[in-house]
Amino acid sequence: MKGKKILFISSEVVPYMPQSEISTLTYNLPKLVNENGGQTRIFIPKYGNINERRHQLHEVIRLSGINLIIDDMDMPLIIKVASIPKERMQVYFIDSEDYFKGRSGYSKDENSKLYKDNDERSIFFSKGVIETIKKLNWAPDLIHVHGWIASLLPLYMKYYYKDDPIFDGTKVIVSLYENALEGKMDKNFTKKN
Repeated sequence: MKGKKILFISSEVVPYMPQSEISTLTYNLPKLVNENGGQTRIFIPKYGNINERRHQLHEVIRLSGINLIIDDMDMPLIIKVASIPKERMQVYFIDSEDYFKGRSGYSKDENSKLYKDNDERSIFFSKGVIETIKKLNWAPDLIHVHGWIASLLPLYMKYYYKDDPIFDGTKVIVSLYENALEGKMDKNFTKKN
């Protein structure tokens, strides 16, 4: 592990989200990597229920300000960062007024209906992570993907960013969980990339 750079991309992480299998694992694995001499970064969406003040999130101006194209629309990318207390672990938050703020659930609304724009949320999150890593100029040796919202990232790495030098030699692994996203994405999902 010593000196290895590992990027964790997840739908959630403790202490910013309630304890679950994904949020706990996304906390414990980077902690273990750090304790063994590796370097980590964690990316999660900045859901509306994450308290910025309590968790001391702040916007990283030099990383924000990019617009991502989602279904022919320019969507501004805002990056926020915080450190998990006592753990030397940086967490980056992909923020969007349109996709994450004001949402009470991760994938479903208060009536347990899937958000109609979950496809666009996933596209925005995955592209936002990749573009932020490029701006950080932080070349990961390994990317570990957790949760449905980051599920497009391996495809983007294989098809759209395969020749990007920052990802030369980067390996991607995906952890699968029983809490699958049940339902259907928009029928035009593949055209929105």
